[in-house]
Amino acid sequence: MNPEPFLQLDRVIHEKGRLAIMSLLAASPQVSFTEMRDLLAMTDGNITAHVRILHEAGYISVTKSFNKGRPLTTYALTPSGRQAFTAYINLLEQIVQQTRPK
Repeated sequence: MNPEPFLQLDRVIHEKGRLAIMSLLAASPQVSFTEMRDLLAMTDGNITAHVRILHEAGYISVTKSFNKGRPLTTYALTPSGRQAFTAYINLLEQIVQQTRPK
């Protein structure tokens, strides 16, 4: 088995909570904070911490607005975030292929 794909896994995405956020955003054009919290069953603080890391890496965009006078925060993948997520998934596929019997 070749260990190289394991060494190339993006550590920003690889953490379970961030992988869940990236997967959710890859399937949706944008997701609000409350939708994300409810769909992923994460705490507000947990989401905030993970979103901060993903935003600092340039993988997600954060948009703050108002809806009916209430604050609304939404998240979306950036082009570089989509590219990083695709590369991550491709590496996982390589790892899975290595474990399959020939």
